[in-house]
Amino acid sequence: MFKHILLPLDGSELSAKAVPAAIEFARTTGAKLTPYTCLEEYPFLQSSDAGHEKKAVFERRIEAAAREELAKIESAAAQAGVPCTGATSIASAPYRGIIEMAKERGCDVVFMASHGRRGISGLLLGSETQKVLTHSEIPVVVFR
Repeated sequence: MFKHILLPLDGSELSAKAVPAAIEFARTTGAKLTPYTCLEEYPFLQSSDAGHEKKAVFERRIEAAAREELAKIESAAAQAGVPCTGATSIASAPYRGIIEMAKERGCDVVFMASHGRRGISGLLLGSETQKVLTHSEIPVVVFR
């Protein structure tokens, strides 16, 4: 069965609901869990208005916020007896960050939430889940 699960998180309500399910999935399969957040790239040009937050300050702030959320998941996983260490990275697109982190950490499955877009909006907008399903070389478990 699976030995290492990557759990991508995006701060959404559905993503949060996937956390206990992923911890239970890891516990029942005897796998370790890596909750992962793809951090936003710096949204301003380096030469833009001096009133914007500096790049280093921005990066520290979003990393700290992500680490705070990951620590909560690590704690919940520890209580369930699941080995768990959170991870972050910056990528040009979240799905690329997810796939790269799965490779980097040697994960053998991605467990992620679906945002359930249907109809034309789902076709036009797509979703990070759909992109991971399309491009991943390892299995993807979609939580709804």
